[in-house]
Amino acid sequence: MTRVDVAVVGLGLAGSAAVWALSRRGRTVAAFEAFQPGHRRGSSHGRSRIFRRAYPDALYVELTGRAGRLWNRLEEESGESLLDRIGGVDHGANGEPELMAGLLADAGVPFELIPPDAAAHRWPGMAFEGPVLFHPEAGVVDPERAMAAMTRLAASAGADLSYGTRVDALEPYDDGVRVRTARGTWDARTVVVAAGAWTEHLLAGLVELPQLTVSQQQAFFFAPREPGAWPTFIREDEGAVYGLPEGPLVKVAEHGGGGVTTAEERDGIVDPAARERVTSFVRRWLPGLDPAPRDELTCLYTSTPNEDFILDRHGPIVVCSPCSGHGAKFTPLIGEAAADLADGLPPIDERFTLAAHRRPES
Repeated sequence: MTRVDVAVVGLGLAGSAAVWALSRRGRTVAAFEAFQPGHRRGSSHGRSRIFRRAYPDALYVELTGRAGRLWNRLEEESGESLLDRIGGVDHGANGEPELMAGLLADAGVPFELIPPDAAAHRWPGMAFEGPVLFHPEAGVVDPERAMAAMTRLAASAGADLSYGTRVDALEPYDDGVRVRTARGTWDARTVVVAAGAWTEHLLAGLVELPQLTVSQQQAFFFAPREPGAWPTFIREDEGAVYGLPEGPLVKVAEHGGGGVTTAEERDGIVDPAARERVTSFVRRWLPGLDPAPRDELTCLYTSTPNEDFILDRHGPIVVCSPCSGHGAKFTPLIGEAAADLADGLPPIDERFTLAAHRRPES
């Protein structure tokens, strides 16, 4: 039996960030991933996620700044370019661009609030109604390269990473947690559970979790009609649709709206109704794209009711569930928060605690 300071379950974005943060602190770490690197079973695969500072919530604006500085540190330590700051656009009747502009101003984040005609002139492949918020610090994160960079740095610092190793059980005891796998058993002072859609199953009977809804989402890839630069973008009307460049194509997807499923039962089949909704959106709001999808994929969201993260500790178990469809941009900060909890420090914010999630909404 091997004893380590911390065991980490899951090596998606959150787990990889936790391993990197813990290994930098000199902790002995064993990490377990049920699948191989680059698998498409969870929430972290693919080559693009949006990084943005614009939120209608001052807490998240502040946290994106901290995350951005840690992205810079990861790039410096790994020698990799992982965050391409191409700028981001927010618009739509329910997108609250003026509110977000005010919060960015309060935080000292550069931005522009642009009339729709001027925005259409600047980005001729897009159509607008109402004010348009642009902030240049937004960009695109490459999740697969980021995970590879973080795990490489962690392994070079001595972390033991086991892929293709499913955790069968967690058994808390007086001095820590026993982690049982088919390949052996590890004892850890603390375990960080960053298992995404598998979190509820793994922690059943160990931690009282809030409702976690697993849904299968889909994204579609469209070809620009003309060469040119595209920002990241989010339009919110009745629902939210986002997009960002990925290679020569532009990825467009709905935020939410996917069918409820489980990690084991998801079928990986794109919903035709979602395809039609997104292609209709492209025809209306993205005239610079050919509305025939060139490619498509599915992934999983694991969401809390209010889309706040869960970052808290219960006994020797750290619950690290930063998904809800907007966690990727915070990746290196999530790792630091998980490492703080493993070291016995307070949660990054009271809103992310288990107790806060269990409170009835007022």
